[in-house]
Amino acid sequence: MQLSQLNPGQEGTIIGFSELSSDVRKKLMVMGLLPKTPIKLVRFAPMGDPLQVEVRGVSIAVRANIADAILVEAK
Repeated sequence: MQLSQLNPGQEGTIIGFSELSSDVRKKLMVMGLLPKTPIKLVRFAPMGDPLQVEVRGVSIAVRANIADAILVEAK
């Protein structure tokens, strides 16, 4: 499932990425979004974009189109 499909407060584990350029993928990995890493969707912005996620205790804003390309396994 895609990260953007999680419900606010729901947790999951990052499986991988799809349809992302290598530059964007590298930036996400530098921020700690690595495969097998737990991730939590905190909330959506009022207009639905961006999403606030928590990874390794750090809060990160992710654009909706990028969240669509992050594959997760829901807990």
